[in-house]
Amino acid sequence: MSKTPKQLMRRAIELSRHGFPSPNPHVGCVIAVDGEMVGKGFHDHAGGPHAEVVALEQAGPKARGADVYVTLEPCNHQGRTPPCSNALIAAGVASVTAATLDPNPKAAGGLAVLSEAGIQVSSGLLESEARAANEMFMTAMESGRPFVVGKVAMSLDGRVALPNGESKWITSETSRMEGHRLRAECGAVLVGRNTVVRDDPVLTARLDGVVNQPIRIVLDPNSALSGLEKVFGHDAPTWHVTKHPLRENQIEAPMKEDRLDLLALLKDFHKRGVTGLLVEGGPITLGHFLKAGLIDRLEVFIAPKALGAGPSWLGVGVDSLANAYQFKVKVAKQLEDDLWISYRPLPKSET
Repeated sequence: MSKTPKQLMRRAIELSRHGFPSPNPHVGCVIAVDGEMVGKGFHDHAGGPHAEVVALEQAGPKARGADVYVTLEPCNHQGRTPPCSNALIAAGVASVTAATLDPNPKAAGGLAVLSEAGIQVSSGLLESEARAANEMFMTAMESGRPFVVGKVAMSLDGRVALPNGESKWITSETSRMEGHRLRAECGAVLVGRNTVVRDDPVLTARLDGVVNQPIRIVLDPNSALSGLEKVFGHDAPTWHVTKHPLRENQIEAPMKEDRLDLLALLKDFHKRGVTGLLVEGGPITLGHFLKAGLIDRLEVFIAPKALGAGPSWLGVGVDSLANAYQFKVKVAKQLEDDLWISYRPLPKSET
């Protein structure tokens, strides 16, 4: 059955939600002839073929004279893969409709190149829906820092461990697998020194379909770690943030009034190519990011258990109820017996 341009773009947006392309954008593409879909694709992982190329390969000769619906302006630069604008021109498509323009100046300009080649172009169709599906990348490009997701796994009474430090496992296996998905989705995962000392985590994304392991980042300003901890091995990249970098994988910690300058650090990460960052632990590290207003989304996994004592998930307090951190629920669902709630922190001006 023939579909309208909106229906075809909405299908492209659905496709864009697949894969783990970080630090690249989520992109979906549909190719149609007289409203009938002849090719579709999405960008699965950084270094892999882009959505337009996958869709063109599927469409084959039918792409000539076809209409293309893509969630992000086709790229116009040579990165790990050739420009998609050139591939579309070579395929002889008739039109290209992009939901959003590319905010990355290195890749933007694809629609202009296509127009110069005689291809009909337009943008803005279902733009808000496409931006929402690609929020991490769009926010990073427009703010100059990674989109930051905080993650909490806690008991019903807000504890992340017993007083003796035991924390494996508070939440269900399904919740833990969702945590692995968040690592892959963000493309970078950050913890503080105390979490490394207490848990000695690996911090990889042990999930089917993950091609590129997330960058693992450890905040250790005083260089207290030996470098022999698990997080520094396992064939995945690790950045060690410290005041006195000596090794290749170490990054100098930006300081402000004897404290780690988190915003400056995030901007440095962005310059190094990070567009999404999962802050996974511990409570003090997460609390400092929240206090600085640098958490864009908070993912909370609540197990139906009460521990009665032990550290709280938030390690930084407030001095009055008027200054309490407030949130808006975005999504809530059940994972086995756990409750998973996705929150948006409200800016102080909205509380």
